[in-house]
Amino acid sequence: MWYLVILSAVIAGGLAVARRRLVIVQVTGPSMLPVYRSGDRVLIRRVAGSRLRRGQVVVFESALEGRWRTGPLSAPKDSKWLIKRVAALPGDPVPPKVTHAVNAPEGALVPEGRLVVIGDGLASADSRNWGYLPADRVLGVVVRRLSPAEGSGVGS
Repeated sequence: MWYLVILSAVIAGGLAVARRRLVIVQVTGPSMLPVYRSGDRVLIRRVAGSRLRRGQVVVFESALEGRWRTGPLSAPKDSKWLIKRVAALPGDPVPPKVTHAVNAPEGALVPEGRLVVIGDGLASADSRNWGYLPADRVLGVVVRRLSPAEGSGVGS
């Protein structure tokens, strides 16, 4: 009988850790078409901006009135979140499509604490428009899509 108590405690502890590390976010807008559509729900694993890799799809806090917030991230339900793909990390060359947005000469490197993110879709406002993303605004990395948007099947 004592093993059931231990098993219950382990399960409860695991669920508590999972709730802090995992978040569900709903995608809005066409910036990541065709991979993610508006209305898709995605599972996010919280990750520090310093632990990202090129090519990962990240969710991050939107800038307010054109300015990035500082300090701790908002609660997942209390903020507007954006989804984009990491194109360049600190120390990587600034992609040519982004140099004008960050006012950098050709061959410049992405500064420490900054990321270049670009949407997969044609209608994406991203680093090509507003420059670097502060790495501390990243909530986490998309682990998987949980549910497709209505009508997002083949041919829609």
